[in-house]
Amino acid sequence: MQSIYDFKVQKSDGSELNLADYKGKVLLIVNVASKCGFTPQYEGLEKLYQAYKDQGLEILGFPCNQFEGQEPGSNQEIQEFCRMNYGVTFPVLAKVEVNGENALPLYQWMKDQEPGELVDVPRDHKFYDFFIEHHGGKHWGKDIPWNFSKFLFDRNGKLVGRYASPTTPEELAEKIEKLL
Repeated sequence: MQSIYDFKVQKSDGSELNLADYKGKVLLIVNVASKCGFTPQYEGLEKLYQAYKDQGLEILGFPCNQFEGQEPGSNQEIQEFCRMNYGVTFPVLAKVEVNGENALPLYQWMKDQEPGELVDVPRDHKFYDFFIEHHGGKHWGKDIPWNFSKFLFDRNGKLVGRYASPTTPEELAEKIEKLL
């Protein structure tokens, strides 16, 4: 695969979504979970979506249960959770794996494009202890380290940034505005 537009993924209802349908859009791809300390980022993602969707922003959420079982629900339960708790209107797709031999090919490709930003977690960050315990306080290598990792693509399908879980949707607003 040479481009993000070469991939097809599965919607929560089992039908296929062709990423070529997003040509000309700014695209933010996020692996999500319902029972994670970062789950409240759904609210920020929805605010971004509402603020910029008419200008060409699309957000795709990929539920993943690989991080301490924090996305145990079925595709239908995940949809209901997102809608009822956060009013999510952007697409939340079928549950996937993002690491390992069964990782979604899209995620394998995205990880090969960009190893990720180095995140020095400040001592006063509410997830400091977690990141020290699990990651030594830094993002390393290509694997997705946790839920709510983010990949940002420009209108031409070029990956312009990869952001670790502590990077909030609000922190991406200025970057998204420049791409729009």
